[in-house]
Amino acid sequence: MLYIPPRWLPGGHLQTIYPSTFIAKPQVTFRRERWEAPDGDFIDIDFVDGKPGRPLLVLFHGLEGSSDSHYSRALMAEAQRRGWHGAVPHFRGCSGEINLAPRFYHSGDSAELDWILRRLKQRQQDLAATHLYAAGVSLGANALLRWLGESQHEAEIVDAACAVSAPLDLAGGGAALARGFNRLYTWVFLRTMRPKCLEKLAQFPGLFDRDALLSARDLYAFDNIVTAPLHGYRNTDDYWDRASAKHILHDITVPTLVLNAKNDPFLPAQHLPRSAAPEVVLEYPDEGGHVGFAAGTPPGSLEWLPRRLLHFLEGRTETAFAAQREHAHG
Repeated sequence: MLYIPPRWLPGGHLQTIYPSTFIAKPQVTFRRERWEAPDGDFIDIDFVDGKPGRPLLVLFHGLEGSSDSHYSRALMAEAQRRGWHGAVPHFRGCSGEINLAPRFYHSGDSAELDWILRRLKQRQQDLAATHLYAAGVSLGANALLRWLGESQHEAEIVDAACAVSAPLDLAGGGAALARGFNRLYTWVFLRTMRPKCLEKLAQFPGLFDRDALLSARDLYAFDNIVTAPLHGYRNTDDYWDRASAKHILHDITVPTLVLNAKNDPFLPAQHLPRSAAPEVVLEYPDEGGHVGFAAGTPPGSLEWLPRRLLHFLEGRTETAFAAQREHAHG
């Protein structure tokens, strides 16, 4: 399924901003559950209830995203249309209510994904769902790839996975977001992250430097003050290096699609890895922006991305089953 960008939507910035802002998001019927985390905190998961005998698809959202993000609604609407079960776990503090622990979430949050996915594996069995699929977008895609690579064969509780617009090289992406027009994206992120941080300081006075937080103008400074120290990293450089998914692409054993547009403003093409494990498909279309991939005539649609992901997930599962049958009869 080759991505062909609309002629009326040229360039990485338009292809990023227009789909998330101006294309109508499809309606989805979600049902929310609150789960207690292993550390006594909580997460909220929004579920789509599917039909018996259909797969369960889990989506990990991006930085400051949620089940209401354009890509979440588009993917879950397609899952719902097919009768699939769906789940969108919210990272800490992203469900509309501040979380309880002295932490948030981050690009290398593989331990968080591990307990969520293992509990959802049990849910898949309870539902008699045929497969468990995992997808991630942006930050959630990087975290998913980290989990897949770190867990190796233990990640095979998931039948296949997709990572969309992952910041595979966090340092390269962070540098890009600090320059020129890209600073607009940083401003959008900081606009919601700062108030959450102030709420966190009200819960835990002295957790980090309030004045330094308020003066942060880019993600490097923010991660140095908040993300790195709260999540066990020495500083931003340590976090951006150790959490980058590019280091573990050769360790993944689950069939995985890595989909990144070469004109993604968040990660310039020169930072895209050129090789990965045999089970990993690196798909780098020339255009699409950051989690954009709008399609069709104006005003455009969000349908291409969900269909590409589900086509991959179903195709890899069918290939695996065919190989198993051949082996059994060989």
